[in-house]
Amino acid sequence: MSATLTEAAPAENNGIEDQLDYLNQYVSFRVAHQLFGVPVNAVQEVLNPQAIARTPKARPEIAGLLNLRGQIVTAVNLRKRLGLPPLDSGQKSMNVVVRQGSESFSLLVDEVGDVINVSGETLEPVPHTLDPQWKAVTHGVFRLKEQLFIILNTAAVLRF
Repeated sequence: MSATLTEAAPAENNGIEDQLDYLNQYVSFRVAHQLFGVPVNAVQEVLNPQAIARTPKARPEIAGLLNLRGQIVTAVNLRKRLGLPPLDSGQKSMNVVVRQGSESFSLLVDEVGDVINVSGETLEPVPHTLDPQWKAVTHGVFRLKEQLFIILNTAAVLRF
C-alpha cells in the first residue's frame, strides 16, 4: 500500500492536528473505473491477488475464503456486491483487508490507489441519483478535482 498522501492539509506538530489528519485519511481503490475509499483505520492490510477457496452454497457476493497467515478471511467480491459485471478474464483482483468487529474480510477490488487525505468538512451526503444498491453501502462522497470519491460504509457492505 502506498503511503503517498494527496490533497493533504498543511501538517502541524501538535497531537490534535495529527489525529484529525489520521481520521480524514482513506485507502483508495477502483472498482469498474469508479474511485472508492474506506477509512484507513478500518484497513488491516492490502494484498496482491491471493488464492481463494470457493465456498459452496455461499451468497453470490462471497468469492470464497483465503488464508492470511493462518487466519481464515472471507473474500467479498465488490463487483457483485455493487451489481457490476465481472472483471475481464485474465485480470486478478487486489485485496483490501478490513476489520469488522473481531473478524477480517477481504474486499476484492480492481486496483488499489494511494491513501487520500481530505477534509471531513467536505464530505457530502449520498447523491439521490446514485443507484439504490450503491446508496445502501455508501457513507458519503467527496468531490475531487476530476472525479467523485465514494466512501464505502464497510459495515453495510458486509451486511448480507
